[in-house]
Amino acid sequence: MRFNMQRLAQFDVSRPFLSGWAKVSAQIVFGVVCAFAMIGLRSLINLWAPESGPFALVYPTVMLATLYGHWRAGLASLVVAFIWAWWLVLPVTGSFQFSNPTDPARVLINGSACLIVIIFAEAFRNAAHSTMAEIREAADRRLTLLGELEHRTKNNFALVASLIEIQKRRLSNPELDAPLSDAANRVRTFADAYSSLAMEQEEGSEVAMKPYLELLVSRIQRAAFPGNIKVLSEIEEIDLPREVGVAIGLFLNEGLSNAAKYAFPEGAPGTVVISFHVTDDSWSLVIEDNGIGAALEKGDPDGGLGASLLEAFASQARAEHSVTDDKRGYRLELRSLEKAE
Repeated sequence: MRFNMQRLAQFDVSRPFLSGWAKVSAQIVFGVVCAFAMIGLRSLINLWAPESGPFALVYPTVMLATLYGHWRAGLASLVVAFIWAWWLVLPVTGSFQFSNPTDPARVLINGSACLIVIIFAEAFRNAAHSTMAEIREAADRRLTLLGELEHRTKNNFALVASLIEIQKRRLSNPELDAPLSDAANRVRTFADAYSSLAMEQEEGSEVAMKPYLELLVSRIQRAAFPGNIKVLSEIEEIDLPREVGVAIGLFLNEGLSNAAKYAFPEGAPGTVVISFHVTDDSWSLVIEDNGIGAALEKGDPDGGLGASLLEAFASQARAEHSVTDDKRGYRLELRSLEKAE
């Protein structure tokens, strides 16, 4: 309803026409059409209230014609409506003569009032259209700046990852290779998240989660899982705020990366299932596998960094996360604390 009212407020009958004469003609024709529509309605009213308020419907007709067809449409509707009322409604009917000595003054006052309506309606129309143009221009600037920021953020993440790789090659300590490689991979995870948002979300402050998460799952599956590991996903549609969407994507990246590294050692086959479900009150993300269980039980080489990252991503997503680890495998769940919009 709100969107339709906004479109109606921006309607301009002459906008589709390119030449000046075509625009003027369209405006005048629109004003005449509005006047004849008013005459038809007034004729119906005359069936039960003849000759009452001959100029009553002229005011809204002139205002609507001006709002959607500029002042020329308002003036055209005013002229047609007044000629009709003067000729067919005011006594003497079928004549431009007056039988009541007060009628000339009444016609003059109503005509002047309608001209005032045209002036103010045209001023309001110009102000409204100018304001909408400024809002669109400001929104375009914000989108451009946001796109540039996301592009620079992605490039900065990629630069940090490259610097980590360079530093790893310079060091001669093999014990640092794995931690530095893992740090570089995590930085690339951030870069992938921002890259996905830039490609999938061209405008607006919300993220369509289904295409975003499906793209992330596809990327991680190709990069991290061998062919003997099945990666299944079931993702429902919802739009979430951008910061929440980023956090969920990073949580998913971290959870799948952990599954790829620890769940299936020595080339063991297995299955990873990703579920993102939405209810009226919340959303939930579940990552579960049928592997050997949590890396923490075997000594986490990250020193707890993975768990800290999951906690941080859950906080950013305004959600809570839980871990279930048993003989059947490892289950990681992220559930929203706030009602889904």
